[in-house]
Amino acid sequence: MWGAALRRFGKLFAGAAVGIAIVAALIGLLLGASLSRSISLGYYCVGSFLLVAGFFIGNRGPLRLKRETADSSFFGPRVMRHASLEEREDSLNNSAVFVTLGLALIALGVLADTRYRLV
Repeated sequence: MWGAALRRFGKLFAGAAVGIAIVAALIGLLLGASLSRSISLGYYCVGSFLLVAGFFIGNRGPLRLKRETADSSFFGPRVMRHASLEEREDSLNNSAVFVTLGLALIALGVLADTRYRLV
C-alpha cells in the first residue's frame, strides 16, 4: 500500500516539477531572467500556493451545503448538513497531499537556486 502511494506521489511530483520548470523557464526567457533563478522562483511560487491551498482545504468546517445548485442566491436560504466521515477524511487527505507537494517543491526550489551555497 505505501509503495503504491509513494509511486503515485513520485509521478505527481515529477510531473509537477517538469511542468513548472518548463513554464518558469519560458516566463524567465520572456522577462530576461537567468534560467536557474526563474526555475527556482517557479518552484517557490507554486510550492507556496500549494501550502496555502492545503491549509485552507484542511481547515474546511464540518458543515456542507445540502444542495449545491445554481438557482440558490447569495442571500437566499441555505440548508446545511454535517459532512460525512468520508468527506472529512477526503478533505484531510487532500490537504496532506497539497502541503507535502508544496514543501517538496519549495525544497526543490532551494536546490535549484544557485545564488546561495547550501554547504
